[in-house]
Amino acid sequence: MTARSSPTVRRRRLGNELRRLRTSVGVTIDQVAKHLECSESKISRIETGHVTALPRDVGDMLKLYQVSGEQHDELMQLAREARKKGWWHAYGGVPPRSAYIGFEAAAEQISTYESMVVPGLLQTSAYARTVIRTTYPNLSDEDIEQRILVLKVRQALLEQDDPLTVRAVLDEAVLRRQVGGSETMRAQLHRLAEAAALPTVTIQVVPFRVGAHMALCGAFTILSFLEPTQPDLVYLEDTTRESFLEAEDEIRQYEFAFDQLCDVALPPTDSIDWFVALGEKL
Repeated sequence: MTARSSPTVRRRRLGNELRRLRTSVGVTIDQVAKHLECSESKISRIETGHVTALPRDVGDMLKLYQVSGEQHDELMQLAREARKKGWWHAYGGVPPRSAYIGFEAAAEQISTYESMVVPGLLQTSAYARTVIRTTYPNLSDEDIEQRILVLKVRQALLEQDDPLTVRAVLDEAVLRRQVGGSETMRAQLHRLAEAAALPTVTIQVVPFRVGAHMALCGAFTILSFLEPTQPDLVYLEDTTRESFLEAEDEIRQYEFAFDQLCDVALPPTDSIDWFVALGEKL
């Protein structure tokens, strides 16, 4: 896996550029669809990065937008790169949350709040196995192990040469909840303390005594990217689907909420002591 590289991010960047070019020349989505002899929804999904555009279609769009020269060549190269398969395709096809995995692979920093479970990047295999089996009871053992393999590859982001920066805030309920029994939880708490010692990982606990706070509505993750052409994203997930927020005002609200959580949470060093002490009681 190459750090900071992902076809998912390339697809998003291409879509953003195509939308910018279309609006700059005053062309509507309907006009583009007629030019390409396709549906308006296809053009919309290309511009939002939900589908990968064929290089032929990108070439036709650039011709319509009167783009030529170096800019044309760069965008055509981007279109080709966006069609490459991500590393996760080698693990039993396209796994759930593949869009998120694609963005995660290219992120510079992830700021995540969890109220129910330990974030995937910080889970032990035993903990993850219990979560997957409980959440998706119809999965075969083989499918579960494939997801564990994908998780392990994702976790390599924390210790590669150019590691991902992770800021995690966990509600105390995450750590009090017995997932997989005492032995599994003891190992999971040890893993959290171990990960929190990494220079690019910060983990904080929001104790019950804090009471109400700004994230009572649930978990969220903010993904930040090194490339200036890649604006931040907010990721939300439930049992059946994942969604991404890109509007600047929405992202600012989540960033503000995360900062507030960090303020009310235990300091990082105290949180590590908390993991160790709780693990010793199990």
